[in-house]
This record gives sequence, structure tokens and C-alpha cells, in this order.
Amino acid sequence: MSILEQIRDAGIVGCGGAGFPTHAKLSGKGIRWLILNGAECEPLLGTDRWLMRERPGDIVTAAAAVTKEIGAQECVIGLKKAYTREIAALEAAIKKLPRTAPVVRLHTMDSFYPAGDEQVLVYEVTGQVGPPAGIPLDVGAAVNNVATMAAVHDAMEGRPFTRKYLTVTGEVADPKVLCVPVGTSYLDCIRLAGGATVEDWIAVNGGPMMGKPMTMAEAAGAVVTKTTSGILILRSDGAIGRARKISLEHMKNRAAASCIQCSYCTELCPRHLLGHPLEPHKIMRKMAISPDITQLLDDPDVRKAALCCQCGVCESYACPMGLQPRRVNALLKDTLGKAGVRYPKGEGTFAPLPARRNRKVPTQRAAARAGVLAYYHTVLDKMEQYQPDSVTLLLDQQIGAPCQVVVKEGDQVTEGQLVARCPEGKLGADLHASITGTVVKAEGAIVIQERRG
Repeated sequence: MSILEQIRDAGIVGCGGAGFPTHAKLSGKGIRWLILNGAECEPLLGTDRWLMRERPGDIVTAAAAVTKEIGAQECVIGLKKAYTREIAALEAAIKKLPRTAPVVRLHTMDSFYPAGDEQVLVYEVTGQVGPPAGIPLDVGAAVNNVATMAAVHDAMEGRPFTRKYLTVTGEVADPKVLCVPVGTSYLDCIRLAGGATVEDWIAVNGGPMMGKPMTMAEAAGAVVTKTTSGILILRSDGAIGRARKISLEHMKNRAAASCIQCSYCTELCPRHLLGHPLEPHKIMRKMAISPDITQLLDDPDVRKAALCCQCGVCESYACPMGLQPRRVNALLKDTLGKAGVRYPKGEGTFAPLPARRNRKVPTQRAAARAGVLAYYHTVLDKMEQYQPDSVTLLLDQQIGAPCQVVVKEGDQVTEGQLVARCPEGKLGADLHASITGTVVKAEGAIVIQERRG
């Protein structure tokens, strides 16, 4: 069985982003560079750094094997210069590769945000700018997270993707990295990190810049998925909590009243700085004066909202008026998608703006502007594994089609057993039992209760 088949059968999806099925991403033609994202883009998250320190041999071994399998010329691991412990661990692992192994090397970058953005990382490593609305494969690259490559190593040893590494930090008593079965409740994860240290909190699924804020009630019903990178516990009255409470209509009214068209959101936009035609300040101006966003869908400037990577630099760092261009772009992207409007992939060659080198956002400063500087220097050397009594497996944990259940209530399943399958001929990933136990629910989601005695 080929490595790509092992990856497919293990149900692996990207661990660092939207969850694109890994076997499909690596099946592209003409891949010159296999790029591993070790930049740990979001402030506060430390999962990837822990993996690079503690499992460097697994990551490098899998990377070399995949590089050979897909016929890439080399594998490049992109990470920050400040990650000295991680660099040392990876370099030691690379030295242990057989002489016949494909080239695996490191590419170090300054500590800026968002260094881990796919388009940004590709440019930093290859010197080539991918086209607007394009993918890394357009310039001969395939990008995978280092945590994804650790999962690939597990698949090569016959273990499906059933456990997830994630960071739990912020307002918790004992911040740490966890390794838990997919489907573990958020509340269990928070408890494992010592519990919340404040009474009124929000949970952020992901990092402070791009993550999804959740109320305490929402967090109580949430479970870990294959794409969960972190759970941040923050004060509900902090900057992120306050921004979450602003309604769409109020945001629009504020934009109409307060947007001064300074263009800082555009001038600091990472995609704009790469030479992509995204101009958030123009979108904000037109959004502010329009009574109905559906009237804007034919506007060429508004359609460029589809190019936004949702990094949040515009609203957390750039805007002096406290407006939310990222949220506007997200709304427009969703509206354009529902209307069947796709931004055409750019043609020709693209180059970064000369100003880019001086406009990279320092990661620590991004954390400060986001209101999370208090947690920025938290050391995440602890890792704890956990086995819950029950798990809830969502059927839609990746880009593509939801899985189709292949078990029924009352079935006895073992960890690693296939419980839901990607529909034939569709993009997706299989789902496996993350604990051994009894299926107590098999509709809408799969709930497995641990067998006792």
C-alpha cells in the first residue's frame, strides 16, 4: 500500500487550518516543494512547537517518505528563527536520515504574523507569489502542517487519525499541550488545564487572531475535532470578548460613521503586500453606504473580499477606529459563495510590494493589540494524554462532504475502527472510533461510550 493510500485510509486532514484532506492535497501533479508549516502562526499556540521538540524524528521521517512518494525535489520545514530548541531538534533528526533520503531542510523566518499563512509561507520559502484565488500547487508547492506530518507518521505505522494535539492556555490554572481522542469535550480539556481562573469567560477555538470566540454555553457543547488547534480561555470583558458582542448592523453603522479611509487596513494586509489586489478600505467604504449587501456583489472591489485570508491584521492591528474589516470580508465571502460568485484565479506573475519588508507585523505586537499579551510568554512544555469516558464524533470535520455512518447504535467498536466513510467519489476523509466502547448514538453525530468492566 502506498503512503498516500495509508494517509487516505487513516482519515488524515490538515491539522493547522480548514482541514483539507491530506491525501487529496498530496495527489496534485507537478509538486516541486513539500513545505511543512512549523511557524505556529497564531500567538499563544504551542502545539506545533511541542511536536517539533518531542517528535522531530517522526516528522522528518514521514516528510522524507512523502517527498519521495510524490516526486518532490525537496522538503522544506518553515519555522521562526526564535524557535532555537525546535531548530536544534529538527536538525538532529535530519542528520539521522539515510544518505539516500530526499533532501529535507529548514527555512527560518523572522517572528512576524501571519508567517504561517499559506500564501505567505510559500513566498518566504520559494520566492514565488501564488496567484490571487490560487493554491500553492500553482507555483509547484504543497503545504502541510508539522502536526499533520506527525499524523502521517502514525498512519505509516498503521494508526488512524484518532487523537489530537492541542493547546489549552489563557485564563487557566495550568496551561499545557493535550493529546486527546477526537470528540473529547471542551470542558474536559479546560478541566485538564486546571480549569478557568475567572468566573465569566469566553473560549476561543483556535488562536486569538483567527479563532472563533464561543460563549461559556457554546463551549459546554463543543468537542475537539481533527482541526482543533487550541482552546483559549479569555475574560469575557477583554478585547476579543467585547468585539464578539458587536452586531453586524452596529458594525455597519460604525463603519459609515467612523471609517476615515486611512487605508491602513489595506497597507498592512498580508495578501495585499504580496501583490494581490485585495483592498479592504474600499470594501469598507462601499459596505458602509449600501443599504443591502446583495447590491454590491457585482462590484469588482467587493468581489475581492474573496481573497481575504481572515488573518485579522486589519481589525486587530491596523484600524485606528476599532472597525472590523475582516468580519465584513467574511460576510461578503459567504454571500458571494451562496450566490455562486467565484473570484477568477489571477494569471501571470505576481510580486510583493517593496514596502512589505517594513510592514510585517511582529507577532508579540499582534498579541498585544489583540489583548492577549499577558499570556504571550507562557511556556508550554507540559503535555498530558487523556482518555475520556465518551466521545462525540462530528461527521463534518473537514473540507468536503460529510462522512456517512457505517455503524449503528449498540455496536461494539474498538479504537481505530472505521465508523463513518467519505462518500464514494467525493472529497473528504474517513472517520474512525477514537476510543473503544459502545455506539450509543449513530445519527447526526456518533457518540461512543467507553466499555466498563
